[in-house]
Amino acid sequence: MDLTTAKQQLTQAESELTDSGCAHFATFSRDDRALRVYITARLRKALRKEGLWRSREMLATLKNAAYGFDPETARSPSGRDGIFLLDRTFRPPNAMMRKIFDHYLDHPNSGAAELAESLGLPLSHLLPVRLVSHHMRLLGVLARTETADSLVLVDCDRS
Repeated sequence: MDLTTAKQQLTQAESELTDSGCAHFATFSRDDRALRVYITARLRKALRKEGLWRSREMLATLKNAAYGFDPETARSPSGRDGIFLLDRTFRPPNAMMRKIFDHYLDHPNSGAAELAESLGLPLSHLLPVRLVSHHMRLLGVLARTETADSLVLVDCDRS
């Protein structure tokens, strides 16, 4: 996927985005496993606040979802792009951890419980992840099933 295609797909997804929901951005395949990527109104709001919605940096990060999630390298080695887990054990807690845990997964009115229900999974089965590029990180949750993964992006981090 190039940046022009990413921008076209983002524009299409945004037209389908409701104020409280999510919209399909793209589906990628890696090792015969589908990864469906969704954007949310919450992500759009955060990126607009940062002045990054539809930016080159955002588009470059979105296209990195094509790398898929590799459970063998679930923790991010320095300098690598892709999808990597976030966990609560890192100390001291950083901005990404506060955004995904305190402000989303643990917050009662964030929409995380409703998202989990729409994916047909308990909230505890959603894996907190970051989609990494050299420009920024998009934060979200990964729902894994036997045949496919769904990545739902909910926030951003530039630190």
